[in-house]
Amino acid sequence: MLPARLRPGRLLAAAAPRRLPGPRGAAAGAGGGREGVRRAEQAHKVAASYKPSKFDKKILLWTGRFKTEDEIPPRIPPEMLDRARNKARVKACYIMIGLSIVACFAVIASAKKAAARHESLTSWNLAKKAKWRKEAALAAESKTN
Repeated sequence: MLPARLRPGRLLAAAAPRRLPGPRGAAAGAGGGREGVRRAEQAHKVAASYKPSKFDKKILLWTGRFKTEDEIPPRIPPEMLDRARNKARVKACYIMIGLSIVACFAVIASAKKAAARHESLTSWNLAKKAKWRKEAALAAESKTN
């Protein structure tokens, strides 16, 4: 029997040129480089696999993805819903920012009116404490009688 290094199959395998591994997901030697990557990406994509709930449908309508609820297909890709949710989050943040600015101006206006009437938190606090003292004095007086 011949030693392992002298076997004919071994010699032919050693003489054949070796191919370097391509990018991940590429076809192994078809030479289609980019085409192999596309095929691998398509194999991992799950198209139209999510059934939207009523709330999801409202989000899709509010973000402008669909015009009416009848246009929404029974199954949608998860990526579409993710994009719609992100857009809805941004819209909600803009609405909250606007409401906060309006509330700030409302507080400023009411504070100016209260200052014109000579009302302040200090005067309210002093009046409240005077009322408590008076009630405490009446309670102590009623206990002694």
